[in-house]
Amino acid sequence: MNAGPIHPAERMLSSLIAKAVQDFAMIRPGDRILIAASGGKDSTALAYDFSRRVRYSAIPFGIGALHVATEYSDPGTEENLRRLFAEWEVPLGVTRVSLHDRLKPGRKMNCYWCSTQRRTELINFALREGYNKIALGHHLDDIIETLFMNMTQKSELSTMMPVLAYRKYPITILRPLALLEERQIVQFAVAMGLDRVTCSCSHQDRSRRKKIRTGIEALTGGRGELKRNIFRSMGNVNS
Repeated sequence: MNAGPIHPAERMLSSLIAKAVQDFAMIRPGDRILIAASGGKDSTALAYDFSRRVRYSAIPFGIGALHVATEYSDPGTEENLRRLFAEWEVPLGVTRVSLHDRLKPGRKMNCYWCSTQRRTELINFALREGYNKIALGHHLDDIIETLFMNMTQKSELSTMMPVLAYRKYPITILRPLALLEERQIVQFAVAMGLDRVTCSCSHQDRSRRKKIRTGIEALTGGRGELKRNIFRSMGNVNS
């Protein structure tokens, strides 16, 4: 997609996103896709790929992005995103919310609640601006971790779907990074010189997700083929 040689890490990213887009029929003609731009490596990698995909895809579609800034956001994230997205010609909106102001009396901050508040802002923005799909930066490791979290915490076999249509809203959630391991996204971010800004919230240090991640790494030995076997097993249930 670039004028010069394509770095192997970019080729890997692009090919696995293309496979996810095709396997799960993520993009239809005329779609307007809103990218959730947190500023982290995952959503930034997604925005980079889609900024090129939208130019060369045989399927006509449009993209934009939204950054939801909170009191936990890194001070340099917004400026960095504005610079990158302007370079990539991706329209970027920014909305600011105070998570603490939204907490009900007696409630404590947690990762799940924070995520739902950000998702609400994305949905409202998409509805207001005419987007019919929202692309999130969840990758293969996120999906598998969620599977094990729901099994152990909810006694439920469920996870984040690559494509999920809301019943209440005319919006569909996409996860184009569903086939990419986190390590592959890290390799891409390093190769492309992209800043790896992450959430600075101290609450995530106590997240159960990190314990689940450690267990999965022990179970699979970090081997990508075993993680993909777990992913594929969810669509291959022997009843």
